[in-house]
Amino acid sequence: MKKVAWSSILVVAVLLAVGVTADAQQPTKIPRIGFLIGTSPTANAARVEAFRQGLRELGYVEWKTIVIEWRYAEGKLDRFPALAAELVRLKVDVIITSGPSVTRAAKEATVTIPIVMT
Repeated sequence: MKKVAWSSILVVAVLLAVGVTADAQQPTKIPRIGFLIGTSPTANAARVEAFRQGLRELGYVEWKTIVIEWRYAEGKLDRFPALAAELVRLKVDVIITSGPSVTRAAKEATVTIPIVMT
């Protein structure tokens, strides 16, 4: 039950940050989410799947109605700045981070892209 609540809250926060509205029309620009995680894909598999499930429940289809740019630091703190800068170059609409160190790197990479810390 906690995973469902967490994913629902996170999805709502991201969508509010992106400014996406639920219209019957096809959006002219597909929203891009940058997801910056300090660990590996396998270490966060349950959270990532909960996030994707929350998006699906809201009608979003990855690579069709929303794009998620996943970046993993694999536990290497020195990779945070480069990964955050890469997401900024990709012009994502919002960056989701997974902790204070990652969030700090994202904040140092941009002052214009909203950052949501999980």
